[in-house]
Amino acid sequence: MSELPQSRAILPEGWPQPRGYANGMVADGRVLVTGGLVGWNAEGIFAQGFVGQLRQTFLNIRAVVEAGGGRVEDIVRLTWYVTDIQSYRDSLREIGPIYREVFGRHFPAMAVVAVTALVEPQALLEIEATAVVAH
Repeated sequence: MSELPQSRAILPEGWPQPRGYANGMVADGRVLVTGGLVGWNAEGIFAQGFVGQLRQTFLNIRAVVEAGGGRVEDIVRLTWYVTDIQSYRDSLREIGPIYREVFGRHFPAMAVVAVTALVEPQALLEIEATAVVAH
């Protein structure tokens, strides 16, 4: 059995503890990156609404990472692209429980970026993930 990759959050001395993300991550292993994943299922059908698409996108990320031999704990970065930043802000109370359902209490480095559109017209968000998995 191969050794599990070691990763840890980076927090500069004196900085406040971040809420729901890490300021930085350091890890050792093979790098696995996803393309921008959206909130559709295996049949290409989009979930309804921002929260529905978010949950499906999280599930899609987990599926790709696991297919690459990793675990959600191996994810070191998530970059979110959202077409409506207010929908994101309005959904913060719902996002936390869904995040923990799919990823547990593992909080990699994250960024949320508002964009005007995504390639898939029905997509309300797209997320790229970077994981570092065992050799």
